[in-house]
Amino acid sequence: MKDDQLLQQVTEKAKVWLGEGYDAETQAAVKAMLENEDKTDLIECFYKDLEFGTGGLRGIMGVGSNRMNIYTVGAATQGLANYLKDAFKDLPEIKVVVGHDVRNNSRLFAEICANIFSANGIKVYLFEGSRPTPEMSFAIRELGCQSGVIITASHNPKEYNGYKAYWNDGAQMTTPHDTNTIEYVNRIKGVKDIKFEGNKDLIEILGEKMDNIYLERIKTLSLSPDVIARHHDLKIVYTPIHGTGKYLIPASLANFGFTNVIHVPEQDVQSGDFPTVDSPNPENASAMAMAIAKAKEVDADIVMASDPDADRIGVVIKNTKGEYQLVNGNQIVMIFLYYLMARRGELGLIKGNEYIVKTIVTTETIKSIAEKQNIKMYDVFTGFKWIAKVMLENEGKAQYLGGGEESYGFLAEDFVRDKDSVSAISLMAEIAAWAKDKGLDMNAMLIDIYMTYGYSKEKGISLVRKGKSGAEEIVAIMKQFRENPPKTIGGSPVVTIKDYDSLVEKNPVTGETKPLVMPTTSNVLQYFTEDGTKISIRPSGTEPKIKFYLEVHDTLASADEYDAKNEWAEAKLAAIAKELGV
Repeated sequence: MKDDQLLQQVTEKAKVWLGEGYDAETQAAVKAMLENEDKTDLIECFYKDLEFGTGGLRGIMGVGSNRMNIYTVGAATQGLANYLKDAFKDLPEIKVVVGHDVRNNSRLFAEICANIFSANGIKVYLFEGSRPTPEMSFAIRELGCQSGVIITASHNPKEYNGYKAYWNDGAQMTTPHDTNTIEYVNRIKGVKDIKFEGNKDLIEILGEKMDNIYLERIKTLSLSPDVIARHHDLKIVYTPIHGTGKYLIPASLANFGFTNVIHVPEQDVQSGDFPTVDSPNPENASAMAMAIAKAKEVDADIVMASDPDADRIGVVIKNTKGEYQLVNGNQIVMIFLYYLMARRGELGLIKGNEYIVKTIVTTETIKSIAEKQNIKMYDVFTGFKWIAKVMLENEGKAQYLGGGEESYGFLAEDFVRDKDSVSAISLMAEIAAWAKDKGLDMNAMLIDIYMTYGYSKEKGISLVRKGKSGAEEIVAIMKQFRENPPKTIGGSPVVTIKDYDSLVEKNPVTGETKPLVMPTTSNVLQYFTEDGTKISIRPSGTEPKIKFYLEVHDTLASADEYDAKNEWAEAKLAAIAKELGV
């Protein structure tokens, strides 16, 4: 589309927002963009509609069809309400849960959702204030609801907000409900189609009672209460990074029996501006800096963090040199699954029908652990809804032990169907106590895992490409790798290529192909080499990024070799990144 055609299109779309049904503040902002000689903001805000995808909405807050605001949130909610009324038309009452995080406008958007659902005759359970995403998932199941919505942009920067829709199993929607909801949302053609006037009689507030039920259920996950009793004073530094974990995570740690949780006072302040960090993402060292400084001050055993909606977990432990070091997302999942399998084995709780789940971009070392422990493992697409789908399919047939993904998410329980940092942080503290009880620190336990099941090191690289031009560049990058796959990576021949968009696995040496059995397609490419290196490439579904996941493997003969092995792996990963042009 030529520039003048694009400008004409966005101008016509923007003028609609000057009409009846839009508030004065919105109209004034749109008028200012139309009158500004620089049309950059106008184009970015209106060149497309903020897409209601399979996970809901996520975008920069502001005025316009391509921004998070009360009208885009309203259209999404009205479309979902219409679908629920059709999908559950035989029920005497349709019920939903609405929750939100601490972000700017999150409470406003949550109340808009509650009003629209209730205006459509749907019973709404609205949390009294910000709550963790996993508690919203829990409440759907606990209250027998048909759907739920959480207003959050997870760990994105402060400019963002989002809208995640869930189904009656407490998980984010999968086929057919995701695509059906998208279809119903797309039928909302304007503000006149949205019922904004709520029915207060259909809105019930959830508070401390639900919190307590949720925390008591999480406590049932503890496998080592005797160990915690011996190490109850384990020094735990915890930060919510200004988010919703502030109350429930310390409460859960206390419920488990831990008595020495050390806070970072500046980051206990709940704020959508996230004033002490550039981005409230616990996978970034900068977001953990204040907690690490506190850990050095008190000589903490472990440092942990949750993101703004308290579904992701960050972990910092001491390395072999006694320095505090981030544990990456792959290692976090590996530690959890190792503990849950090993400890259940110690207690005689392994019955033979257990299974674990990981995503396809998460480390293959987990597969090695599962094989040696004789535990069935499922490999699924990125996103916890796919882990939840496996849980739903196995409900009543097999025992879920745990599941996770490299992006710092883990779920240990089956009564929640999304990643949960409330339970994860509580269990990670228990693991630290368990290791200490065996005379190990967390780093020594991690080294033991590598020595037993094989060494791996991973590196994630995200290329940020914002706006319309960025989206086009991401498409071009995927096209280039798809049409011109590398023949070698890190000096080792590529022996397998998996393209989840076409669902074809290919041996580039022999030309042999076979189908990939997955529930749907996904825009992911993977390359596996002869020496065990694994490369995954995918555009982010929630951020303007294309992500590269690099993973190398080797053996680890002794703990003395660990630091040298890490240096070797880091050099190899850096060389591979350069080779791939990232």
